Amino acid sequence: MELKQVVEAVVKSSNWKGPEIRLDIPHGDMPGDKVEIGEVHINKANTIFPELLSTLSETLKKRETKKVVLTVCGGSGVGKSEIASLLSYYFNQLGIGSYTLSGDNYPRRIPKYNDAERLHIFRESALKSMVRTDTFSKEKFQIIRQFQKEDDDANPVHVKEYPWYESYLSGGKEGLRNYLGTAREIAFDELEEILTQFKNGEQEIWLKRMGREDADLWYSKVDFSNINILIIEWTHGNSSNYKGVDIPILLNSTPEETLAHRRARNRDGATDNPFTTMVLELEQAMLEAQAPKAAIILSKNGELLSYEQFYRHMEERKGESHDQ
Repeated sequence: MELKQVVEAVVKSSNWKGPEIRLDIPHGDMPGDKVEIGEVHINKANTIFPELLSTLSETLKKRETKKVVLTVCGGSGVGKSEIASLLSYYFNQLGIGSYTLSGDNYPRRIPKYNDAERLHIFRESALKSMVRTDTFSKEKFQIIRQFQKEDDDANPVHVKEYPWYESYLSGGKEGLRNYLGTAREIAFDELEEILTQFKNGEQEIWLKRMGREDADLWYSKVDFSNINILIIEWTHGNSSNYKGVDIPILLNSTPEETLAHRRARNRDGATDNPFTTMVLELEQAMLEAQAPKAAIILSKNGELLSYEQFYRHMEERKGESHDQ
């Protein structure tokens, strides 16, 4: 049966149950990515999948297509890789070919260089802001320079001792905001071309692979001849900077939860410094701004949310943070 027929048959039966999960189910294509599927991920995937089938059924009724692109987006540590892998496995178990692609393979620089570029943009933008506002001086820069050496120059606590420091922080944050998740940082055009090839029925597509070192960048040709569902797991999966996504799924989390996860796996080192915290907060703001486009939103506790419920939840969290 074709994609539409299979989906409609499962939706009409109303008796879908999550299959048994093997330890060796296929994961995304990010080299070296550590994917550990636990009971929490399975429960969340089992909550999402029936809703996803209904959403997919409605999508297929609106237009004739044999190829559909889904995204699983959210902050680091929210379970994107694990849940995307499970959703893909569920589709394959139904006889619907599915492939999981990691958007983390598509920054314009390998991670260590991109991390350095982020920090450079923050610091240069911060200093330029001070110059523009006539706040900069040699004496102040000596103070800033010491904080930079300690990797502590993004720390807002310094404003208490040096009120002028707000100019440095606000300028740096604005510069960073204009880089993170934009086409300056990410090759959205390359990813969009892949989605175009997929929807046009290309049998084989070259996909990029990216590790964390200089030589860890190459391409692999992937067989898409029997793939009907392409799942992108990626923080920026719901971005407006590229086209071709049919059903965005948002896994909600807070910057605090994201930071705790990064500390636990210690993938990037120094994950608890103020600069990383600033990056996570800015990424969270992007996710919240993109949330109205999400077809499915799942809370950190595993509950399906409407956008209105999501919005209220995030506003309540901000109010609690402000009170503390």
